[in-house]
Amino acid sequence: MNAEPQIKKGRKYDQVIAGAREVFMREGFEGASVDVIARDSGVSKATLYSYFPDKQHLFLAVLRMECDIQERASMDIEFEQKSVADGLYHIASHMLAFLLSDAGLAIFRVCVAEAQRFPELGCAFYETGPKTAMAQLASYLESPKARAELDIDDTRKAADLFMQLLRGDLMLRRLMGVAQVPDEAAIHQAATDAVQNFLARYRRPATI
Repeated sequence: MNAEPQIKKGRKYDQVIAGAREVFMREGFEGASVDVIARDSGVSKATLYSYFPDKQHLFLAVLRMECDIQERASMDIEFEQKSVADGLYHIASHMLAFLLSDAGLAIFRVCVAEAQRFPELGCAFYETGPKTAMAQLASYLESPKARAELDIDDTRKAADLFMQLLRGDLMLRRLMGVAQVPDEAAIHQAATDAVQNFLARYRRPATI
């Protein structure tokens, strides 16, 4: 999977992506066969291959779709109208809801498990997921609204710290399979703690 082929989008493209997503989440990358993906998508293998040259490119399309959905949810128009503290909470709660969900963990596990055999998957996951999210957060921290309230010299470093605050014990317990999908109260508390710790580090002191 070296050169990136041009993926065409026909009338059954979304149908294939939706079916593939369910199979990848259920079976993992290695366990997901093209035959099963085609069957669960309700298309023929010929139709599937008319969109994607191989399983790796199909998984990458699923990965990008998931990342696009999370990007639109965490940084929407409503987010732009919030105060800095509420905006950071909005980002944190949406990211945590995805990271701690069954789907989010399944994608993470698949990419980590296959990164050595298929470095492109690991690279694509980092580029479209963590790297993109961190770049968007850094851009927000450079906005006039954020600059007015926060004292940050290196916005990329600050964005990385914020992301690290989200990947705490709750995510570790989910990855280890010792915790169920958290409810809204648990996500609220984790997001609140992350924002409070971040603001304690970077908020400008109040002027008299």
